[in-house]
Formats: sequence, structure tokens, C-alpha cells
Amino acid sequence: MVNSSEILCIHKSSKSIGENQLSNFKPLSVLVKPTVVEAETVVKEAVSQRKTLLVVGNCWVHYLGRAKSKLEPGERILIIKEDGSLLVHRSVGYEPVNWQPPGCIFQIQAKDDILEVRAVRQKPVESVKVFFDKVLMVSALSLVDSGEFSLYASEEDMQKAILLEPSLLEEGFKPISYEKKVEPGFVDVYGVDKNGKLVVVEIKRKTAGKIAAIQLAKYIDAVKGKTNREVRGVLVAPNIAKDVQRLLATLGLEFKALDPRKCAEILKRSEARKLEAFFTEETG
Repeated sequence: MVNSSEILCIHKSSKSIGENQLSNFKPLSVLVKPTVVEAETVVKEAVSQRKTLLVVGNCWVHYLGRAKSKLEPGERILIIKEDGSLLVHRSVGYEPVNWQPPGCIFQIQAKDDILEVRAVRQKPVESVKVFFDKVLMVSALSLVDSGEFSLYASEEDMQKAILLEPSLLEEGFKPISYEKKVEPGFVDVYGVDKNGKLVVVEIKRKTAGKIAAIQLAKYIDAVKGKTNREVRGVLVAPNIAKDVQRLLATLGLEFKALDPRKCAEILKRSEARKLEAFFTEETG
């Protein structure tokens, strides 16, 4: 029986919000200032039922795995997600101070007025122990999220993607430099094509207009003034404005359609490979 905590339980039976709005609503349990034992009950239930769990309170953290770390006591937010991932957040900053990836095995116990939440990962073997001596709030939620995530790249991201995978521009393209200084400004990407011609690339994240074409033409003139080699100019963007294709032809320039979302996917895969390589090196 709970006496020392304030409990908020919301169920589908409430009609004050409206029956239709509650058709997909799932129970939400929140304990405010519970005892350690009361918090233990909610945490165990949330983990066993694969709910999203929030615990706010005074805690300290021990990590043992690829390295060893210790976080001194402080008031923080513990999040355990339905996929078995764990994050410990401070009251400032967007990155967790401690975390474990999905697929963790959890062990929860309350002993001597201390709530211990342990998340164990099997491969590589590592564990995070979070100890609470005071819980301000604990909440278990059943969340529904089927929304698709769309990631869009900036011009800088598009530049990085071309440098990572030059074939995005064309087969045989080899970057030499980026942000190359020329008299009118900075060339986004500078390289050589498969025939040995110099290539100047101007990148636009949105529809490229006449100003972008004229800007690229100025870069070409500046580069031609310092070399005897043939120079190509390529305008890269998702699409071009009306009548810009005619201007490009007049100026002797080319257009390459490139979707920023494709660039974002390439960067995401690159980061995933780096993370995988990091874990492989650490555990190898």
C-alpha cells in the first residue's frame, strides 16, 4: 500500500477529454516522491512490460566495460526505453552522461534505502549501475510512435557526402580540395574528372537559380586564369529554377541533380561504420 507518495494514474475511462480522443490511449502511471521500495515496483513493472521509463532523482553511476568510470551523486534523469537502451541525462546538455545501447538485460533491486538499476550488455560485456538514494518522480509510459523520420542535409553535409562518395557527382571524379579560395569566394568542391579535366563544383541545398549559375561562372573564370588545363563547372542541387538550364548552356556549365536526403543517408551510414569500427577495435 502506497502512503508516502502522490500517485497519478490515468485510464481510458475518463470522459472529460472525449471518448474519441482516448480511443488509442494507454494507461500512464506517475509516482511523485515515492519511497525507494515504491519506485522499485514501478521500475520492475516498466522493464518487464517493455514500457518507456523515466526516473528523476539523486543518483550516482558506475560503468565497467571498455573502460571504467564513476559519476558522483547529482540530480539527474534516467531513461529506459522499450528496446532496452538506457540513458542518464544531466539537467543541461543534449548528450547523455552515461548510456547503454538497445538489448540490455536489467536487474533492479531496493536495498538499504538505495534503488539500484543495473543494465548489462553481453557483447561486448559491459554494465552500467545507477544508484538512487532519493527519487523525485518515476513514470512508466506505453508510447506509440510509427512516424517516419526524414533527415535533410545542409549544403555542408552535401559537400561531405560528395567527398566521401565522389561518384555522387559522376563516376571517376576525384576530389582534390574543398572550400578552395579563389578571387570571388570559395569553391565548394574542387577536383579532377576521369579524363583529367579540372572540375569546379558549386552546391545548393534548394532549387538553384540564376545567381548560383553566375556565381559558378565567376569561379570558373578565376580558376582558368591560373591554369592552362580545361575546366568544367558543375552546379549541384536538388533541381534548378525555370530557364536556368538555358543559362547554364550559354555559360558552358553543367547541372547535376542531387537529393540532400541521399547525402544525409550516406553520412548516416558513414557514422554507423565509424561507430562499428570503434567497437571492433575496442573489443578486438
